Amino acid sequence: MGIERRRLTIGVATLLGASLAACSPQGSADSAQATAATQSTQETHPVSGLRVIPVTVQTAKGPHRFATEVAASSAEQAKGLMFRTELGPDEGMIFPREGEIASFWMKNTPLPLDIIFIGKDRRIINIAAQTTPYSTDPVSAMGPTSAVFEIPGGRAAELGIEPGDTVEW
Repeated sequence: MGIERRRLTIGVATLLGASLAACSPQGSADSAQATAATQSTQETHPVSGLRVIPVTVQTAKGPHRFATEVAASSAEQAKGLMFRTELGPDEGMIFPREGEIASFWMKNTPLPLDIIFIGKDRRIINIAAQTTPYSTDPVSAMGPTSAVFEIPGGRAAELGIEPGDTVEW
């Protein structure tokens, strides 16, 4: 009896939720944002398990979009792309920051990377291009950062990504 009541309650709740969703205006900004937020929180990277979001760099040549893993927690940021042997040309990882001057290294990272330091205004401050795999030499931002964005080494030059370009996420 208890299981059947629970099933009925779940069924009614599902129908009610579906009918309420059907009452939402199609194409409204709130509805579109809610749908986009739900989709972006559900997509995770198959290797890292991190959430994947779009990051767009606006360059003089035009915009370029990357499927980007978000390293949000301290543990995720400490690991970053360590031990990864593949990163697609339009993939990256973003490290949201609190405005400090960021410094990174390549310890345990077998891939060369372009490390892009993004200022509080979401403009690129500087780029550490083609970093040396496994190096423990620090590469640092030239000012306070709102995020650090890593992409495959040499990709920034290929796409014309330069300091001053804006980054949206």
